[in-house]
Amino acid sequence: MIAFLGQGRMGVPMARRLMEAGHQVTVWKRGLGPVRAAVEGADLVITMLRDGQAVEEVLTQALDGLRPGATVVEMSTIGPEAVRRLRALLPSSVALVDAPVLGSVGPAADGTLTVLAGGDVSACRQVLSVFGNVLELGPLGAGAALKVAVMGALVPAQVLLAETFAYGEAHGVPREALAQVLGGMPLGVLASRIADPAEETRYALGLAAKDVRLGAWEGATMARAAQARLEAAEKVGYGERDVTSIAAFVTEEPLNGATGSRAVPVNSDSVPATNGFYSHAVRVGDMLYVSGQAAFDERGEVIGEGDMTAQAEAVFQNIGKILADQGAGFEDIAFIRTYLTDMDERSAYGEVRRKYITGTPPASTTVEVSKLFMPGLMLEIDLIVALR
Repeated sequence: MIAFLGQGRMGVPMARRLMEAGHQVTVWKRGLGPVRAAVEGADLVITMLRDGQAVEEVLTQALDGLRPGATVVEMSTIGPEAVRRLRALLPSSVALVDAPVLGSVGPAADGTLTVLAGGDVSACRQVLSVFGNVLELGPLGAGAALKVAVMGALVPAQVLLAETFAYGEAHGVPREALAQVLGGMPLGVLASRIADPAEETRYALGLAAKDVRLGAWEGATMARAAQARLEAAEKVGYGERDVTSIAAFVTEEPLNGATGSRAVPVNSDSVPATNGFYSHAVRVGDMLYVSGQAAFDERGEVIGEGDMTAQAEAVFQNIGKILADQGAGFEDIAFIRTYLTDMDERSAYGEVRRKYITGTPPASTTVEVSKLFMPGLMLEIDLIVALR
């Protein structure tokens, strides 16, 4: 049996490929119940999630359900350092393979992805071949490292081409003429994509920003420049659009004026949706203002009613997801304000808070209130975060 964790743009067609190939597959995404139940009895557990933090969080929750002898195949783009953390997290009785893929939604559906596999693939070679061509690259982490290296070339190249078209447009060069000339050069395929951006999101710009960030080592000047350009586009709402939309952003950027000062809503898919009357956070330049976070699930039901520890854990996990979505962490919190319905529960709350907020403490206010917006809630937390 195969447990497939993650049902995003890539996860859905990949899980479907496995089912069509005759494999027994249990799929899981947030809101479908505990991940532990999804992995119980599985010989193979495949993760296809947004980033390293999401993978670590989900596999931590799955630990008790992993059977000895199972193999975890990590197919997200998380980088070799995160793969090493996963190896330390998993019990020695559970094997780990890193196998990120090259290709987007179309190849995922067609089974024409390129799978970059690191580690011992003997237990999953046949399954991986369902997704496309499998390259066995050697030791654990080799696949993750190659994926980051490849994206470190492809993503900045698309940003460079977006700037090339913007320059041409500003100087009266017909877009079609420039695309035709570039089409006969080594960057021709990428140039055609930038010249005619995809309306459907095949590879989200926000994911491209995350991927190039993984490979933006200190000496990687082009990767860092591309990262900055993509993050600027993400700030003003391009995150869920296809990466080729960077061409529109680069062209329109002078018209945006002081884009860094605009208030941009931030609503991570990994956090239960709002009711539509507020955003989980709003980014203004390099500051992030996080709305009051409380312990309720995707159905709007209170988590851990009467249990301060459970509610605090749920709240801080949500905060962590919101911060990660913007490339931040708990160390970036400048101010935290906590509302408690019973100050006698302060020590239980504080014990959880100290697990997440370590080092130099942020500015902080804690107050007792008579009630919160939903019966059963014991605390609510809002934040101000300094982004890098």
